Amino acid sequence: MLSETLAPEPIVISLGCRLNLAESETIRAINAGRALVVVNSCAVTNTAVAETRAAIRKARRAHPGAEIAVTGCAAQIDPTGFAAMPEVDRVIGNAEKLLPEAWVSTAAVQVQDIMAVRATAPHLAASFADHVRAFVEVQNGCDHRCTFCAIPFGRGNSRSVPAGAVIDRIAALIDAGHREVVLTGVDLTSYGPDLPGAPTLAMLIERILRNVPKLQRLRLSSLDSIEIDDRLFDLVTGEARIMPHLHLSLQAGDDMILKRMKRRHTRGEAVRIIERLKARRPEIAIGADLIAGFPTETEAMFANTRALIDDCDIVHAHIFPYSPRAGTPAARMPQVAPEMRKSRAAELRSAAADRRAGWLGTLVGTSQQVLVERPGTRGHAGNFAEVTLPPPPVRAELVEAPLFFSSGGQQKDGASTSSAQTGLVGSIVDVTITGVADGRLLAAPVLERGA
Repeated sequence: MLSETLAPEPIVISLGCRLNLAESETIRAINAGRALVVVNSCAVTNTAVAETRAAIRKARRAHPGAEIAVTGCAAQIDPTGFAAMPEVDRVIGNAEKLLPEAWVSTAAVQVQDIMAVRATAPHLAASFADHVRAFVEVQNGCDHRCTFCAIPFGRGNSRSVPAGAVIDRIAALIDAGHREVVLTGVDLTSYGPDLPGAPTLAMLIERILRNVPKLQRLRLSSLDSIEIDDRLFDLVTGEARIMPHLHLSLQAGDDMILKRMKRRHTRGEAVRIIERLKARRPEIAIGADLIAGFPTETEAMFANTRALIDDCDIVHAHIFPYSPRAGTPAARMPQVAPEMRKSRAAELRSAAADRRAGWLGTLVGTSQQVLVERPGTRGHAGNFAEVTLPPPPVRAELVEAPLFFSSGGQQKDGASTSSAQTGLVGSIVDVTITGVADGRLLAAPVLERGA
C-alpha cells in the first residue's frame, strides 16, 4: 500500500479586524504548499500590539523550527521593533503581504512607505476554509485623521477596488459554496472617489446585488454614520438580501469628546440616523465601537457616552479603554488615569450587556434565518445574534451542501458532532427561537432553506 504524504500548509494567525481576516486568506493562498507561520498583526491599541508580540512568542514555542513571518498594521508601523524580536525571521509590510513575489524574496524586512500606495486589488483566495461567511475587501486605507488613531499609518490613504473586480470575486466565492459575503474596508463608506466616475458605496452594492443574483446574504462591516447617504439608507433599510445589522463607528456620545477626537458627527446626528434606520426597518440591530476614558473625559462626558447605548439601542457593542498611541495628537492631551479608563470601560460593557440581554429576550418566539457555522451546533441570524442549534431531524435531507466543508467533526471540547449536524455547516436554516442562555439564542429543530 502506498503511503500518502500531505503537502505542508502555512499557518496564518490573524489578529484584529475583518479586513485582516480577508487578507489572511489571500496570504494562505499565496503560500499554499509552504511550511510557514504568518502572524497578521493588529495595531488598533497598545493591547493589540502586545497581543501580537505574545502570539509571535507562542508560535515560536509551538513551532520551534518554523520560519515565522510577521505582517499587518503593527509590523507596518514598527518594522524595526518586530524585526528585532528573536522569534521573527521576516517582516512584511501591509502592501507587500498581498504580493506573491514578497513571499519568495529572501529579504528580512520588506516594508515600503504605505502612504505612497495608491491602489488596492481583489484578493486571490478562492474560498474561506475556516469561515462559512466570506470577507471581501473593497476599500483600504483612510484619509481621515482621528486624533486617537494610528491605523492610517498602518494602512495608508484611502483607495478602492473597482466594482468589476469586486463582483468577479464575490461570484467566485458564491460558486465555491459561500452563502454570505461581508464587504470590508478600513473606512468602508469612503469607497469610490478615487475611481473613474467616483462611484459610491451604495452604487457598488447595487451592482453587486444586480450582477450576483445567487448571493443570498450581504453584510457590511463598520460604517461611518455621517456618510450614510440617502441611496445607502434606502438600500440597508429596503433590500432583504442586506442583513439587518449595521456596525457604526460612533466612538463616543459626548459632543466635546467627539470634537477632540476629530470625529465628523455629533451625538445628535448619531441618534437621529439610528432613529431613522429603525423607523424604516425595525429589526435592524445596531453595533458600535465606543472608547472609554478618552483624554479630558469628565464624569459628565462619560455619562453621555454611557447613555448613548440606550439612546441608540446598541446591542452589539465593542468597548475599548482608551489606548494612547505614540505619535497621535490624543496622546499629547491631558490623560485620564489608566485605572479610570478600565473602570469606565467595564461600566460601558455592563450597560451594553444589559441592553443586549433585553434585546435577545424580545427575539424569543420569533422566526430567524441562521447561517450554520462549525461544528454545526451554532450560527448567526441575520441580525448577528448568535444562535445555538439543536440536532436536525434524522429524516432531513440536505440541499446542495457546500463542497468545501467536511461531513463530520469534533467540537473544540472533544464532543462528537453528528454527520447530520456538520453536513448543515454553511447552510441557511429556518428556526424558531425558544429561549436565551449564556448570551445566545436557543432554537427549535431546524430545516434547511433551499439553495
